[in-house]
Amino acid sequence: MKMSLLKKTKIPQILFSILVLSSCGKAKKTETTAATPTVEDTLPKMKPLGPEPKISQAYINSVVGRINHFYNKNWPNNTMNGSFLVARNGQIIFERYNGFANKNEGTKITAETPVQIASVSKVLTATAVLKLVNAGKLDLDQKVNTILKTFPYEECTIRMLLSHRTGMRNYAYFTDHDKSVWDRHNQLTNNDILDILATKNIGLESTTGTRFSYCNTNYAMLALIIEKITGLKYKEAMAEMIFKPLGMTHTYIFDDDKEKKTIVPSYKGNGAEIGFDYLDNVYGDKNVFSTARDLLKFDRGRNSPDFLKPELLKQVYTGYSNERKGTKNYGLGIRMINWETGQNFYFHNGWWHGNTSSYITLMKEHVTIIALSNKMTTKTYAVRKLAPIFGDYPFNFKEEE
Repeated sequence: MKMSLLKKTKIPQILFSILVLSSCGKAKKTETTAATPTVEDTLPKMKPLGPEPKISQAYINSVVGRINHFYNKNWPNNTMNGSFLVARNGQIIFERYNGFANKNEGTKITAETPVQIASVSKVLTATAVLKLVNAGKLDLDQKVNTILKTFPYEECTIRMLLSHRTGMRNYAYFTDHDKSVWDRHNQLTNNDILDILATKNIGLESTTGTRFSYCNTNYAMLALIIEKITGLKYKEAMAEMIFKPLGMTHTYIFDDDKEKKTIVPSYKGNGAEIGFDYLDNVYGDKNVFSTARDLLKFDRGRNSPDFLKPELLKQVYTGYSNERKGTKNYGLGIRMINWETGQNFYFHNGWWHGNTSSYITLMKEHVTIIALSNKMTTKTYAVRKLAPIFGDYPFNFKEEE
């Protein structure tokens, strides 16, 4: 009986049907896998600025002498111990690299030596936040506690963090003296800062939203917000959103546990190496290591038409710190000087341990000026004196000296 049934059944047809069904199943699985984007695919990313007009050799010759004169006057006999670059339209006009990356090992600073850029890191952190706002994943006036649930200051918004108007105290100060708040034998992290704010009754320095007060705590919180919104660690989010898309191959976020022995150390003015302390694991406000050439790529990316929607971009370069009339101001992650002539100067400086940094973007002239040093000096900040070479920047440098 069984044999007769088998004979009547068309065995080849059955096998064909099984093959078809199994292949359909595989196809469906493949479709499902392809349709599920990875986290990286959904992130807003920076785009390099396309080809810019080539600058002529005649133009380079007209400015390079003055830049060279400044360099020799500011750092006679190549005493900078760092990196210095001037570019227009993304094309390097002048650059110098000198001094020790690591004195003990005898390694010299080159164009490929990443150094701690200190508070210039804030411009990069702000850029990631702004890209998330631009993509509709964040709102500038969103309350911080809708993202960081334990954040205790109810009126504080993303815009206030970016523009230093939260009234918060600097984490370096409220963790420094009181062991009941923090034991300095332990490395402080961004999450530790949030926990301290949530549980230790750290009072505000001023009422939220009432005045500008530059504070690193703001940017430590912004780094946590980047992590919450992207689902990635800050280090990974910055790499996926900014460093990789712009080809910043020598830029990374310092991880104290992994890179303490391999990074370029910093030095006091007398050449003594500066060690690490309990604050070195906090990121967002600092802890980006980069090169002058990578920061040039970053600057040109920020000047790309695709960077931000025009309405948002305008808010970035609007001043938020001018309660008292003056030229100094702060936007969303960028410092500025606003003169009555209508001229504006956009920049950010940094200092951490022996590292000093200066990033200047002359947007109208398409000029980028960058100086980085790992040996303590305030001369890094003098590079603003180059601005009048390129445009009408009415500095009174005698007042600054």
